[in-house]
Amino acid sequence: MCTSAYAPLLLDNLALPAGMSANQRLRLDSRSHPSDSGESGILNERILILIFESIKWDIHVLCAASAVNRKLRAVATRLLWRELCMYRAPRMVAALANGAPNGRLGGGWHALAKLMFFCCGCESTRHFRVSRSSPGHFVKESRFSKTSGRSFLTKKCRSDLLYVSDPCEHPMREREDDLGLYRGVFRGFMRSKTRACLIRRQVELEERLCCPYCGARVWSMTAARLVPKSAARRLGTHDGGLEYFVCVNGHLHGTCWLVPLSSEEEAGREDEDEDEDDGCSDDADNGSDHSECDDRTVTDSSVSSISEEIAAVGPPDRRLCTREIC
Repeated sequence: MCTSAYAPLLLDNLALPAGMSANQRLRLDSRSHPSDSGESGILNERILILIFESIKWDIHVLCAASAVNRKLRAVATRLLWRELCMYRAPRMVAALANGAPNGRLGGGWHALAKLMFFCCGCESTRHFRVSRSSPGHFVKESRFSKTSGRSFLTKKCRSDLLYVSDPCEHPMREREDDLGLYRGVFRGFMRSKTRACLIRRQVELEERLCCPYCGARVWSMTAARLVPKSAARRLGTHDGGLEYFVCVNGHLHGTCWLVPLSSEEEAGREDEDEDEDDGCSDDADNGSDHSECDDRTVTDSSVSSISEEIAAVGPPDRRLCTREIC
């Protein structure tokens, strides 16, 4: 009994010219059929962009498409991940790509897409111990802020542009504070003062750790003694209750203890943050067309004037996404 999958082949064989075998006909069809060419519909870049625009650049669908074959993955790496990032966070991407050679980002656009939507989890390190590890996971939305990023920069490096997310809260065991996991990205890290400071201090790269977003080697900012006190205040933790790493491509990831604060402590820290963030025009020196305090919110194409918030579309499918960007 033949199935419907083989029926077209059998029908074609009935009409084969005399002297031509089925194998010869298949080789002829493979040369003349456009499905394997770079201009076929499924590989046509304009068609792919229209398809993903119609579904609002759902990251889970793009992960699935990138896993189909090498050609689609190449198109995604060259074009589609960049388009997804630009759709999800237009202002943040515009700032990060400003001055980048040929619009390329360190680590690639797929690494930025992963950083936007994936919390990398946590394990114990030499400067930060946890009772149990926390697995990575996709997040439905993320809020990135340049103002928060300034809190992670020392005074001499405040002209750098850094976006940092709000902490992703991970409950721990009883009688333990919750764990906060955060991530961020520098603009033009190769030319940043933060990198220059790390090089000048001859800080060694970590031997056993790598960036969870691009796989590059990382510096421990704790070991480099480049963690300002303003970072602890911004995260709502105590001094020494945090650690973060920066990779050679400018991706940041870190952990902290989310310490419950009294109302008086919260009020005091808000006043300190306001004093710290009053100076807002470092972007003018970096060629940006908007001030350091000009943040935006992006959630399914809606815009407000608070911060940079990025929302994913569709239910998470970790199995598919881990194959491509995780």
